This record gives sequence, structure tokens and C-alpha cells, in this order.
Amino acid sequence: MGELDGKVACITGGTRGIGRATAEAFLREGAQVVINGRSPEKGEATLAEIGAGDNLHYIAGDVKQREDCEAVVNGTVDHFGSIDILFANAGGASNHAPVAELTDEAMQDSLVWNFWHTFWTMRAALGHMIPKQSGRIITMSSVEGKMGKPGLSIYVAAKHAINGLTKSAAQEVGTLGITVNSVCPGAIETDIMMAEGPGAAESMGISYQELLDMFAEESAVKRLNAVEDVAAVCVLLASEAGAGITGSMISIDGGTSPY
Repeated sequence: MGELDGKVACITGGTRGIGRATAEAFLREGAQVVINGRSPEKGEATLAEIGAGDNLHYIAGDVKQREDCEAVVNGTVDHFGSIDILFANAGGASNHAPVAELTDEAMQDSLVWNFWHTFWTMRAALGHMIPKQSGRIITMSSVEGKMGKPGLSIYVAAKHAINGLTKSAAQEVGTLGITVNSVCPGAIETDIMMAEGPGAAESMGISYQELLDMFAEESAVKRLNAVEDVAAVCVLLASEAGAGITGSMISIDGGTSPY
């Protein structure tokens, strides 16, 4: 038997990177999985590439819209009859600049993509989990959710906010059989990193390769992480083996974060 046999999972941003790797890991452990993304073409291609048949379903939606966040969660229940696991994975870094040069619009965009999306999907999922008094919620934070980083304040602020929301929600539903945790990856060279990394490097006055080298050097293992490293931790948190873990910010960063 798989660790997640009979469970239904919903993953935002599930067509690529960490989200896709986690979807594949959940499927291997016996779960039925809904993945979300903005592009129906990419969604259908992902379904075909993974080849999990009826156990994998795609729901299109833009997580920067509250209605779409709610539709993804409620659509999971409509399609598979339940939601046992939410992985609020979508988000990322953009609009890199020093604090003194940041615009209101840039900060708002980052907060909506990262924090508000997490809040909207979490609230919708809890609406289904609280009545049955069981569930697993995993939020996507970052090693930057535990420290500061020059030029990345817009991302750092959003991830700190996610950690605060996660800790508070865990305290509220801890007696109801629901756990709420954040995963905090270190640098992973996904397609998002390759798209946004050069801008981040420029805002810090270094090259993209120097940025990657810096992230690797900051870790104890002196290398970048892999998406599979994060997916493995998500399986633990989603399973019965993770029932005693809640309100935690779990680093998957090769020893980068100070706590």
C-alpha cells in the first residue's frame, strides 16, 4: 500500500517544477491528484506526459484571482469527492529591486501571487477539512522566509507572511486532525528560477551564474537542491507519518537557513 492510498490532493502550480514533482510523488503513493495552472495547453500536456489516467485531473485557473483559487479547491471536491491534502505551491519571485526603489504595484503583485493565493486556497480547503476533522495543508515558503536578502525584499516579505499564516492556522485547527506546515526550499534551478534569476542577480549587482554559486556556497552541501527533494518532504507531511508535525517551517535547503 502507498502512503497516500485513498487520499485526494490538490496542488496549485502543479504543471511544472516542484508542483509537478510533488504530483508525481503523490500519485506513486496512491493518491488521486488535481493539478492547477494557467495554461490549459500546458495542463493537458502534463496529463499526457505523466500518464496517470483517471487518477490525475487538471483545473485551469489563475491563482492571482480569488475566484480561481476557490474554484480549484472546490473543483477538486466536485471531481474526486473530497480534498484531503492541499499543497499551495504556486508563486515565485519577480520585480527585484532594493526597498527604496520598489513600487506599490510590484509589492502588491508579489503578495497576491504568493501570500493571498495561499490564504485563499487554505481558507477554501479548511471549509471542507474542518467538518470532517481531517486534512493536510502544505504551504510553499522558502529559505528566504527565514532570513533577509538584499534585492529580494519583495519575495522575502511574502514568504515571511506565509510562514506567519501557516503557524497561526496550525494553532487554530490542531485539535481537529488537520496539520498545516510550510516547506522552505533553498535554491532550485527550475524554469521559474531560470526566468526570474537573472533579474534577481542584476538587482544584487552580480551575474546569474554568480547568484547560483552564491546559493550553493551558502549551503552546507555546496550544491543546489532538486525538486524531488521537496516532493519527498511533501509526501511525509501529507501522510499519517507526518501527523505529529504541524506549525513547522521545514527547510529543504542543504543547511542554508540559520534556524
